[in-house]
Amino acid sequence: MAKSKTRTIRGDRLHIGFFGKRNVGKSSLINAVSGQQAAIVSHVPGTTTDPVYKTMELAPLGPVVLIDTAGLDDSSDTLGQLRKEKTRRILEKTDLALLVVDSTETDFSFEESLLVQFQESNLPYSIILNKTDMPMTGTAQSWLADKTYLAVSATKGKGIGELKKQITEIAPEEWEPPFVKDLLQPGDLVLLVVPIDLGAPKGRLIMPQVKALRDILDADAIPVMCKDRELPTTLEKLKAQPDLVITDSQVFPQVAADLPKDTPLTSFSILSARQKGDLAELVAGLQVVQELKPGDRVLIAESCSHHPTADDIGRIKIPRWLNQHIGGGLEIDVVPGHDFPKDLVSYKLVVHCGACTLNRKEMIGRINRVKEQGVAITNYGVLISFLKSLFPRALEPLQGQINFARQSAVSQNMPLRSRMAKLTEI
Repeated sequence: MAKSKTRTIRGDRLHIGFFGKRNVGKSSLINAVSGQQAAIVSHVPGTTTDPVYKTMELAPLGPVVLIDTAGLDDSSDTLGQLRKEKTRRILEKTDLALLVVDSTETDFSFEESLLVQFQESNLPYSIILNKTDMPMTGTAQSWLADKTYLAVSATKGKGIGELKKQITEIAPEEWEPPFVKDLLQPGDLVLLVVPIDLGAPKGRLIMPQVKALRDILDADAIPVMCKDRELPTTLEKLKAQPDLVITDSQVFPQVAADLPKDTPLTSFSILSARQKGDLAELVAGLQVVQELKPGDRVLIAESCSHHPTADDIGRIKIPRWLNQHIGGGLEIDVVPGHDFPKDLVSYKLVVHCGACTLNRKEMIGRINRVKEQGVAITNYGVLISFLKSLFPRALEPLQGQINFARQSAVSQNMPLRSRMAKLTEI
């Protein structure tokens, strides 16, 4: 049977990571919690070589993804180091960590190092003592003496109900902000302008459009949708002006030209940037755009891997618009999916997509990695609004996320640094 196209994508789910040494029973616990044979179980240490993702509904949290990681204590060879690196990457996207320990263990120095990482990352976590159907060592008893932990047995099914309850109790109340719901009042009329181009999936809306629709309905507001070329006709047929218009960044100029100047306007990509990352930081990244010169390197980062189209937004349009803006000569690289590089110091600017397939924790991690290396970062929608002279209008509806108390003094004609100083005041 085909999978439902209405299922929650992984990037919008609470990410629950199972961490620990090899062969402590992480895979068995994943299977017990999910009620399915989601991960391969074996007595051979190191059976899980790559992270395994299992999506499920966990009441009352809702949609979650359980992540089975490779044992971080594998130091045998180069392959073991690669496995550990993959697991560390999982830590960057984990919203809640479960440290699985073995009741028969005699050395807990490794577990102590993991706890330090959790605490330094401000990551909610719980210690899960597995294999309690076997005799506990004195070392385990001593190590656990001053700690709060939950005793389970994955093979016997003991404590699995309590484990699910524990996950619910320590889970963050909100792991990402709403998409647009908090900007709306009941009865607001929201117009979604959706271009249907070569990059649009056949027979479906793209995920940010779906999320916007659902959030509008949840806010008891009224959604209306049209294609960009039908916008003038749609406006004529509406009895009232929209309270908010959301469009694709690529058609900002056309949509803005068809709207009254006082109609609030933003983009799906800007809303996604707000939900998934640090919008103020992405706006601040625009300071570097004016400083770009021929020979500077720019990285275009995509959160998903997709087949590029003839006029792909990330690979064709944005590079073209950036080069037009500075007069050409930029060196532009594109990285798809999870191939986000560690070393970024050679780049002047990182331009990230809306990150709809990433969870907020991973996107914040990417932003922080860029900042730590002294590189600027912005987002497709924020950048396009600036390049197409729709800045700061496209950010005006997001009051409260960026301070627009002095918005009347901000204009497209002001020096960029003056505008940024006003727009990024928190």
